[in-house]
Amino acid sequence: MAAFKSFLDARGWEEAFAVYGDRRIIAIFFMGFSSGLPLALSGATLAVWMAESNISLTTIGFFALVGIAYNLKFLWAPLMDRGRIPWLTRRLGRRRSWALTTQIALMATLVELGHSDPTINLEKTALLAMLVAFFSASQDIVIDAFRIDLLADHEQGAGAASTQLGYRGGMLVSGAGALYAATYGGWPFAYMAMAACVCVGMAAVLFTPEPTDNGATAEVKTSFSRQLYEAVVAPFTDFMRRHGEWMVILVFILFYKFGDALAGVMASPFYVDMGFTKIEIANVSKIFGVAATVVGIVVGGAMVYRLGIFRTLLLCGILQALSNLMFAYQATVGHDVGLLAATIGIENVTGGMGSAAFVAYLSSLCSHVFSATQYALLSSVMALGRTVLASGGGWAAQELGWVTFFMASTAAALPGLLLLIWLMRRPLPG
Repeated sequence: MAAFKSFLDARGWEEAFAVYGDRRIIAIFFMGFSSGLPLALSGATLAVWMAESNISLTTIGFFALVGIAYNLKFLWAPLMDRGRIPWLTRRLGRRRSWALTTQIALMATLVELGHSDPTINLEKTALLAMLVAFFSASQDIVIDAFRIDLLADHEQGAGAASTQLGYRGGMLVSGAGALYAATYGGWPFAYMAMAACVCVGMAAVLFTPEPTDNGATAEVKTSFSRQLYEAVVAPFTDFMRRHGEWMVILVFILFYKFGDALAGVMASPFYVDMGFTKIEIANVSKIFGVAATVVGIVVGGAMVYRLGIFRTLLLCGILQALSNLMFAYQATVGHDVGLLAATIGIENVTGGMGSAAFVAYLSSLCSHVFSATQYALLSSVMALGRTVLASGGGWAAQELGWVTFFMASTAAALPGLLLLIWLMRRPLPG
């Protein structure tokens, strides 16, 4: 009864929500916006462009491989965690100098990608998409580290929520916004407009003080071998030492969202093949879909609080797998905007629920001492399913047909769920 009264205490809720007015939390929101912006521009939005250009489904599916940087970002995360950029780091600090450098590079590659033409030089488009993904992944590394360094422990939850909301806002702009811009101004104009939007994140970085405790100004004289060990080796040995079943954990992380990723990589070509226009895709998939995802994240977070991480992961994993069957039904009906709204609504709500539980699980695996590099490792493994494993989705859709393909994507979720059931017999990592 006391716990229930505490839950309903209005003053406690007021204090909890007041943290979102902190200027650091607001700045993190805008950094999250910049972080979420590039993903669709080398993924779903680019897939619409290629589908309209009559690029084959198999080729579009393999384009998921351009996001390999999201899988490998743990390799250069130690450099961005401890390395210094000559002249710039001394004036801006380590986090801000790396953030601005990656953002400037990201803007330049987005402009170049928009001026490429997949029908004329597909290889150039692929290379530029890979560079966009690389600088996007690099930006993610430094923004995650910036957030962790900037906030106290009791503020990290609000920081994570603010990042997610900003991230979804960036995805909305680069999804629906880019499709609107491409409809009325063409693809080069759309990508130039998206490049300009990166300035939002740059402004947030410039107007946010450099964290004082991340070693940006301190110079500790240690041997090179010791520095190398602490930067590169220690984060991984610490993870393996604390989690005896670390190999099973990594395989589970790889497969938990695999079914979702397999269907998601071919969603945009599916919409085009069903006859939906760019405006219909933007309105339903991007605007309504993002709103549905936000609802799912909120519900998933509440479920983690009420049910715990593992039970929420299991329930949400089942629901997000079953939601792919809505796409199979959509394929039998064809062009129906109302049904598309229901399909995307169900898929995005359940996917958002699963994402909230999944991020909570990944966070629980990280040591506070090595959180930036360890989270980069875990999120890289998670992204592997979205890129390398899901890259065969185009071939599968082309060979199986849409109905069978989406049924197969539901079955693809089973390995992750079985591994989860096995892990549920073990205590929550600490």
